[in-house]
This record gives sequence, structure tokens and C-alpha cells, in this order.
Amino acid sequence: MARSIKLGHCVCDPRKPCPCLLFKEKNVCTCAGERVPLDEPQAAVRLTEYVRHAGCASKVSQKDLDLVLKTIPPVSDPRLLVGTATADDAGVFCLTDDATVVQTVDVFTPGVDDPFTFGRIAAANSLSDVYAMGGRPVTALSIIGFPIERLPHKVMSEIIRGGMAGLAEAGTILLGGHSINDEEVKFGFAVTGLVGKDDLTTNAGARAGDVLVLTKPLGTGIVSLAAQIGRAGPDAVEAMLASMTTLNRAAAEVMVGNGATACTDVTGFGLMGHLAQMAIQSGVTAEIWLDELPLLPGVLDYARQGMYSGANERNAEFSAAVADFEAGIGEDRKAVLFDAQTSGGLLIAFPPDRVEAALADMSRSGVPQAVIIGRMINASEGRIRVVSARPDDFSFNVKTIPAAPAGGERPAPSGQENRKMEKKATQPEECCAEGTGTPDHAMDIFQDFMGTSLQPGAVDVVTKELIAVALALAVNCVPCAKIHLRKAREMGIGEAELEEAVALATAFAGCRAMMLWNELKAE
Repeated sequence: MARSIKLGHCVCDPRKPCPCLLFKEKNVCTCAGERVPLDEPQAAVRLTEYVRHAGCASKVSQKDLDLVLKTIPPVSDPRLLVGTATADDAGVFCLTDDATVVQTVDVFTPGVDDPFTFGRIAAANSLSDVYAMGGRPVTALSIIGFPIERLPHKVMSEIIRGGMAGLAEAGTILLGGHSINDEEVKFGFAVTGLVGKDDLTTNAGARAGDVLVLTKPLGTGIVSLAAQIGRAGPDAVEAMLASMTTLNRAAAEVMVGNGATACTDVTGFGLMGHLAQMAIQSGVTAEIWLDELPLLPGVLDYARQGMYSGANERNAEFSAAVADFEAGIGEDRKAVLFDAQTSGGLLIAFPPDRVEAALADMSRSGVPQAVIIGRMINASEGRIRVVSARPDDFSFNVKTIPAAPAGGERPAPSGQENRKMEKKATQPEECCAEGTGTPDHAMDIFQDFMGTSLQPGAVDVVTKELIAVALALAVNCVPCAKIHLRKAREMGIGEAELEEAVALATAFAGCRAMMLWNELKAE
């Protein structure tokens, strides 16, 4: 401190005089390792009070980043499979014929106040870039900026512990990291993963006719801001935290297994920003259906009240230039499209003949809110068309209903088509009615019972219909089997799934179940 007093300036922060105001008021010199005693317990620390822009809204705008990257010399190396040229989620490098690595780095400020939860979210967000490329994250290095002179060491420890918990869930090893004494809290990871060359999925492979699937609800930025100003409901906050801490691992595995043509994760640049890059790099026009978008609770209400961050305007500067909006779309719904997401879902382009299987696999794999939100309509220089409703000329029906999370209630359907499917799936049909001679009143009672039994609950309607098929075959009821086989196919249940139900029926009822299946399967 003597040197600082002699200079008249703090040698740790030359912007401050020495002695500084803190030393004059409290006789504490942080440069000498002294700390101001904290009057508040650790639990009272709110991380979001130590940042200007929360979460992925802290990123440099897409427009500014694009201007900077255009000045960077391109890297030319045959081993570089994906670099900065296509603004993809991660870089991909071929080490050997048998080893291809995916690398990414993602650091951002907290959008939540709890240190451990922030760490988990940061891990999920960083890992997501590897998942979006079809890769498997293997190792990670942590990067943290922390105001160590103003916040307790325990807070920094909890952030890192939360991050390690997220990595452990993904089977990823933390090798080490780097820390900076910063005025703002920042945290994230540099992640290295492996990807098979046949599994590699970029943002540049979408084709006209492909169908767009989004795997998580939108609105984390809007809910986060509402929570910061004390106006977010507990349901919205709970749903936001559940979404942000959920890994995109299962969604990525389904994506790879079902022949996706392109993928990106939806984070700081919002749905429109990330879709814009996919459309530009793929050379297609994307069409988004607003009515189909899955949203966190309360998001539209918050947006109508102006509760969205300045990142919205920054995001719009880039993606609105390539977007055409249907007349009558309000600013609240546009706000959702431009909202900066933290640890958002995967936006995946599937060939139309693979979507049915992909959605069924998503439902079974614990990705309950995956839903079709649009399509690629034609080749172009890369544009986005935003309309309110799914066009009538889109012939594909959304054929899976989100499954209930373990131990909880089934979530509300994510889009308009899912609502139609749920209604259709719960309408009772006549079953075992042929030749029974049952009075009408008794049949009404029976149909009410069947309708209730087949409603979605802890078990989704797709699974219930497969159970109905297996039971109908097992009890050898020809009318029941006919009805439920037809209904299953109308719901989009595939032959492979039906055959597994048949196998269960045969295991419990013997060859008569298999014989009935052989008689009816071609009908």
C-alpha cells in the first residue's frame, strides 16, 4: 500500500486514488488481501445484482459479431470440417481417420440468483453446442469471472460445484479452468467432444421440404427479466429453471438416430437469430408458425407488458433483415421470437418422412415438449417467413403427444396440432360393440369409461394406445384389435412400435395373439 500512497494511485486499479474511499471509510485495503466484513448472510446474495445483462443477453450482438468475423482471415486446412465461416455452434476438427473432435466455448452472466443453479445452467448451455453438432462431450475447462473482493468465496465455490454437477450428468470430466477477478460474475466452459463423421450435424444441411422441430419452450430471457424485477409468477420461474438445467443430450441422440439434416441450439441470438443462420447457410427459406411455438408459462403476458431485455432489439438488428412477417403479428409475439434464450432447446430440421419416428423417440426419451414449429419451403439466399397458423397445405399431422414427466402431471400440449391430436385421442370409440347386443345405455357407460381410461395422464395417449393394441390381441377380441390398430396408425404410431406391442401380447397370450395380428396387420 505504501507504493500506492506514494504514487497517489492504486497499483491494482489505477482508476482509483490512493488512499481510496473504501480505505478512508472502513480502513480496508483489498489490494493487501483485506476484505470488507459482509453484513448479509450468503443466502442473501443475489447474483443478478452483479451483472448488467443477464444470461445469454450478455453476448455481443449478432450484427456486431458478424461485422467483426468478416474481418478475420479465413482458416484453410483440410482437417477443419467446421470453422467460423458458417457461424455454427462449435468447431469440428479431424484429428485422425478415427477421431473427430468438436470444440466450443461459452461464457455468460447469471440470469438466476442461486449460485449452484447458475453453475448447472452454465454447464448445460456450454454442453449444448456439442450436442447441436451431433457430438458427445468428453472434457471441459471452466472459465469464471468473479468479484472476489465483494462476494464470499463460498459463492464462487457453489457456482463451480453446480457446473461440475451438470458436467457429471453428461458424463463429462472437468480438467481444470481459469479465473479472473472481475467486476461482473461470469461463468462457462470450454468443452471438447467427439463426433462420428456420419453423425456430424451442422446448421448448413437443411433442404426445402424439411420439417422444423424445437425441443424446449421459448421465453427464458423474458421470464428471467420478469423475475429480476419481481414480477414473474412462481410457475413461470420453476418452468424456466427446469428448462435451463435440462441437458440437450437426449434430444441430440434422437436427432442423430433419425437422420436430421441440420441443427442449431437456440441461445443468445433468439429463435430468429439462430434460424436465420441455418436458413442462410443452408440456402433455404424457413417458415415459422407462431401458434405452434411452445412457450413458458406467462411469457406472452410478460411480453405484452414490455418485459423483455435490450437484447431483443440487438437480435432484431440482424435477423429481422431476412424476415417477412404476416400482417397483424403483434410486438409481443415478435418479442418471443427475438428473446435471448439461455440453455435453450435444439432447433432441428428433419426430412418429412423421418419426423414421425423422431417425435415418438423424443417423447419416449424424456423430451416431452418437442414439437413441429415450421418447415423449409424453398431454396433461396436464406430468409424466414413468419405466419400465425400452420398452413392448410402442410399435410403432415403432428402425431405424438408429449409424455408426462416422471412423478408429475402431464404438461399442456405445446402447439395447435398437439391440441387437436389430444382431443381426437380422448374421444371414445365403439369397442367390442359388434354382435354384443348390449343396450344403448350400457354402451354409453362403457364408452365413457373407455374415454376416461384413454385420456392422457401419468401415461401419455400414445403409450396407452399401444397398451390397448396389446390387450386387444391378448384377449383375442377381433373388433377391439381392428379399432385400436386403426386408431394407432391414425395417431402416427409406426409399425416397429406396433410389432413390439404384438410381441408383448404374444408373450402373455401365446400364438393366438400372433395369429390375430397376422390376420389384421394388412387391413
